Amino acid sequence: MRGKQTAALKKSNAAGIRFKKWLNKNSTAGVIFALPFIIGFILFMIVPMAMSLYYSFCRFEILGAPRFIGFDNYIKMFTDDPEFYQSLSVTFFYALVSVPLRLVFALAVAMILLKGTKLTGFYRAAYYLPSIIGGSVAISILWKRMFAEDGTVNRLLQGIGIDSHYSWLGSTNTAIWVLILLSVWQFGSSMLVFLSALKQIPTTLYEAARVDGTGGVSSFFKITLPLLTPTIFFNLIIQMISGFLAFTQCFIITQGRPMNSTLFYVVYMYQQSFNFYNTGYGAAMAWVMLILISLITLILFKTKKFWVYEGGM
Repeated sequence: MRGKQTAALKKSNAAGIRFKKWLNKNSTAGVIFALPFIIGFILFMIVPMAMSLYYSFCRFEILGAPRFIGFDNYIKMFTDDPEFYQSLSVTFFYALVSVPLRLVFALAVAMILLKGTKLTGFYRAAYYLPSIIGGSVAISILWKRMFAEDGTVNRLLQGIGIDSHYSWLGSTNTAIWVLILLSVWQFGSSMLVFLSALKQIPTTLYEAARVDGTGGVSSFFKITLPLLTPTIFFNLIIQMISGFLAFTQCFIITQGRPMNSTLFYVVYMYQQSFNFYNTGYGAAMAWVMLILISLITLILFKTKKFWVYEGGM
């Protein structure tokens, strides 16, 4: 009996020693500090994604139990839902127009702010502010009022002698451009990234270019732009994903009107899930968008070698 107790005690001591050694490892601290994030990632990302994937193959109306129907949601989406294609085309147009305009505007402002003045810090904060508040509900409501028939835009036009009572949000020709303009206005985050990259370009390159007689415009296209292509690529990926997932502006300002000319994909997905109680169909739409974004990102990475300068500065 004593021999068994001694052996058990030795095993317990050995296990305690191994545990203490594990606690003293550098990697253990990393695991412990990362554990809350890992648990949160599993609970709030992996589990909901798995549930969404399952629901995409079900007829699920929130209040009832999901019923497995196979690929019916996907078949209906591609063969019997014209609004799906309408929302997809509107979202593509919005992203392909607003993202390049935002990047061009952000780069232009970044180059202006590159020359330091006493108020440079204030200007940077002021130009970055729209990126912080631009996606809020309050700004969307403000934008909606600005472009109403009796809004600020028409009043400004009337102030300069133009008798304007145009319904900017009521026309299929201009409603989408109001949302694009709001998106371009939120250029602050891209501007700061461009500004940081511009500061990393050695001034000796511009000095050598001036010695060779190269002007400012030529220096921009031969020095600045090639060295900025990695930053442009980064901003393009981030802003393109953001463009395809745009929701608040459309939902608050237009809700897809008029005549679905501003019906963003995510807004239509929300309508299917919560307004029409077709949650399974909305989950299927979410996975289709995930695949589309993944394909677009993959294409951008595959074409990266043709236009992104990979050399060092």
